[in-house]
Amino acid sequence: MTAFARGRREIRLLARDPLLALLVVLLFVSLGVFVVYPLLSVLVKSFQSEQGAFSLENYTRFLTFSYLRSSLWNSLTVGFCTAACSVLVGYAAAFTITRTSVPWKKALHLLFILPIISPPFTSALSILMLFGANGLITRGLLGIRNYNIYGFKGVLLSQIFTFAPVAYLTLKGVMESLNPTLEDAAMNVGAGRLQTFLRVTLPLSLPGIASAFLVVLIESLADFGNPLVLAGSRFPMLSTQAYLEITGSFNLPLGAALAVVLLIPSITSFAIQRYYLQKRQYTTVTGKPVASSSKLVSRNARRGLLAFSAAFCGLVLLFYGTIFVGAFTRVWGFDFTPTLTHFAYAFSVGMGTIRDTLIVAICATPLSGVMGMLIAFLVVRTSFPGKGVMEFTSILNFAVPGTVIGIGYILAFNTPPLMLIGTLAILVLNFVFRYIPVGIQSGIAVLRQIDPSIEEAAQNLGADKLTTFRKVTLPIIAPAFFSGLVFAFVRAMTAISAAIFLVSANWNLLTVQILNQVGSGRLGVAAAFSVILVVIVTAAMAIIARLVPGRAGGMAAIQIQEE
Repeated sequence: MTAFARGRREIRLLARDPLLALLVVLLFVSLGVFVVYPLLSVLVKSFQSEQGAFSLENYTRFLTFSYLRSSLWNSLTVGFCTAACSVLVGYAAAFTITRTSVPWKKALHLLFILPIISPPFTSALSILMLFGANGLITRGLLGIRNYNIYGFKGVLLSQIFTFAPVAYLTLKGVMESLNPTLEDAAMNVGAGRLQTFLRVTLPLSLPGIASAFLVVLIESLADFGNPLVLAGSRFPMLSTQAYLEITGSFNLPLGAALAVVLLIPSITSFAIQRYYLQKRQYTTVTGKPVASSSKLVSRNARRGLLAFSAAFCGLVLLFYGTIFVGAFTRVWGFDFTPTLTHFAYAFSVGMGTIRDTLIVAICATPLSGVMGMLIAFLVVRTSFPGKGVMEFTSILNFAVPGTVIGIGYILAFNTPPLMLIGTLAILVLNFVFRYIPVGIQSGIAVLRQIDPSIEEAAQNLGADKLTTFRKVTLPIIAPAFFSGLVFAFVRAMTAISAAIFLVSANWNLLTVQILNQVGSGRLGVAAAFSVILVVIVTAAMAIIARLVPGRAGGMAAIQIQEE
């Protein structure tokens, strides 16, 4: 059957279910308006002069000025170094949890993933409080004055702390999927522990390692908060430089051009990760998993891995402990008198921001979850023209750095008939279309494991496809649905890269408020807001876990891989 004939047949089948056809059209329109249109707006704007005429001057300026060129080089350097170090830390941690019999595995796992539920620049704030000019370690313990933590070393350290947990989650899933009896079999025929690791375990996990590397590289390139706090003026990076060109120099065309430049390596990495590596996954579990005898790891190696994992967890506790203590300290670095002043300020002056953040998250979360499941259902269970386009477009925003999305939204929605700048709607829509890919991918993975005959039976009894989805499919995929809800809520509470362009006097967010306090040197207030934010997110996840027992709520939902 030709593609044209197949398309006509799909259209005829879709026409028999008008409600489903309307849903498909509405989803295409929504994705076109809130995903494709903003990205095209950035691209078009990058080819305009400040007067609005077509011009290549923005790209010429980027190629001409070494300061702008260095921002690309710096972003790529930090990205590759962060990805390499994060994968090393993540693999060691995943190997420790899945292949050794170390104690306190559950506690170690929770500490490994704790940075994922915090604002993306919490580590940057901790680094300033520990290693800054008035840092507890540099000035307080070592007596070093005017130590410069800004630049490459500061950004790299903060990004490793932030993104190593992402690599850990990806690699933990990979290690759990490898049948440990293969390692035992190799050792039973005479292979040593190191030889077994190098010839069996490591080669089988290479696709996962490469995937984790690219995921972290994408995250690093898209990171905005850590570079804005720690990069400094002498170490420009693309994500922050695009923001500064728009907010500082009021040069939208140049900011858009820098965003397009940033988009190129991000999309390239995403395409490789999604299409190339997925074809090279190795499957070794063909039946019920068999527990490993842990013979692969010697006693000394186990002690070393435990010490390494404990050291990283100690760093997590140190960073969060610093934030917590700093929130109750009068003046960090000078006066450590306990005080509640910062919290009093946060709950008085910042109460409106806390309320705004909760309203945005509560509005965006169910929309993101439901839309993700609907698109997953349509992609897996229905046939219609453009299905592949819908799937690709729906996950496109996840590969696009938040800076690009933020610029796209202020360009696309600042004139009638879609005048959304300064409203609640633009923040909610940003989070919905930014994070539905997680729910989509989770839903697709679950649906492909469900026998379609269950749904066909409901349709044979007279139910249409949407009724079947609501009463049959949705209850079955509830774990993926609630995982998507938790992820969407966490990201709506903690994301900043796109949202910083979209906040206004009417609607502000906690992450932007924290960043503003850091920029003003009010580290104690920033720490207080960070503590409040972490408490809210943790409480929300606990409530979801309580309401949905046995499903992927709570901390377990954080294990969604960012693909």
